[in-house]
Amino acid sequence: MLPESSRPSPTTKRPWRRRPEVMLVLMASASALAFATWSVLLNNFAIERAAFDGADIGVLQSLREVPGFLAFAVVFLLLLLAEQALALASLVLLGLGVMVTGFFPSYLGLCVTTLAMSLGYHYYETLQNSLALQWFEKERAPALLGRLIAATSLASLLAYALVYAAIELLKIDFRWVYLVGGCATVALAMAARFAFPAFPAKVAQRKQMVLRRRYWLYYALVFMSGARRQIFVVFAAFLMVERFGFDAAAIALMFLVNCLANILFAERIGRLIGRWGERRALTFEYIGLILVFAGYAFVDNAALAVGLYILDHLFFALAIAIETYFQKIADPADFAGSAGVAFTINHVAAVGLPVVLGLLWLVSPAAVFLCGSAMALASLGLARLVPNAPLLGHEWQTPRFAAPLLRNERPSS
Repeated sequence: MLPESSRPSPTTKRPWRRRPEVMLVLMASASALAFATWSVLLNNFAIERAAFDGADIGVLQSLREVPGFLAFAVVFLLLLLAEQALALASLVLLGLGVMVTGFFPSYLGLCVTTLAMSLGYHYYETLQNSLALQWFEKERAPALLGRLIAATSLASLLAYALVYAAIELLKIDFRWVYLVGGCATVALAMAARFAFPAFPAKVAQRKQMVLRRRYWLYYALVFMSGARRQIFVVFAAFLMVERFGFDAAAIALMFLVNCLANILFAERIGRLIGRWGERRALTFEYIGLILVFAGYAFVDNAALAVGLYILDHLFFALAIAIETYFQKIADPADFAGSAGVAFTINHVAAVGLPVVLGLLWLVSPAAVFLCGSAMALASLGLARLVPNAPLLGHEWQTPRFAAPLLRNERPSS
């Protein structure tokens, strides 16, 4: 007899239009297509057309994170629109922002279009996290979240391949590549709108911000994830352009190889989290990231740098464990109200950190990546507080070295 986690879910027997996970895959693919088009061209577009340096790119990336910092406001929009409808509207805004990016090759123009793109992207990602936790059963959530990563990687792969062909083979200008990528996202959002019904929530969601003391470890993990991730997102590809002279086609090819790795392994990583548990998965991730960031600090070989880039993305897939940990410890009615708060916490450091590290980059690029190693080390300490079997009422566990001390304490009267 198959174990419960291996049995097919009743949802898999429904027609594809009645399966919310299929809609999430389509929407996630649309988001990835737009963001991949925007990001793969950004460093070359910013340097070649807008004359950006390291400090400028740091300011732009901080500005890009402002909508993420304000993601808590999404809960107020839920008073006007259902989550599913708001997610689709956010996708349309994301596509429109990407569409016009190439037509404004200046510092101010790039800042304004980045804000529009980012508002749609971050609000969609916030809502996707909430909908996934509501729609996915706990037993299947790690594998299904891994499948979402694989789907987004496939969409990104398509975007990178088309960008490579457009820039390298067809010599198409940046503006037209951005235009096509944005239009495709809007078209996919419209397809999702008319192909799927409005799926009801399994549990009525609280239409207010949710910030609970018992979720503190989840908030801490999310905060450190956002801070650490910014170093990689902002500066890893920038390193390729500035130190190794990668052009837009080479960056697209690197991203393409990275997406192939995610397509092959992301869902398997999700299943691995289901077997290992969140504590072990996060521990493995952070040990790996300490080494990856240290490698980036001293790398002087382009091929090795590309390998580190791919490794980082594979480790990032293990961050699924943060969301499945929260799914296990949270009141199901808190998912929508918590999603925006978590995204805001994730972006607290992201707003100012790229500016500060952009200035540090001008002095020592290696120091920027060593900061990433230090953050991964702090995250490792937090991961060891995650219980082996987290659940509501058992959100964290005492470290082994502190347990004897706490057992000997006597409560004060």
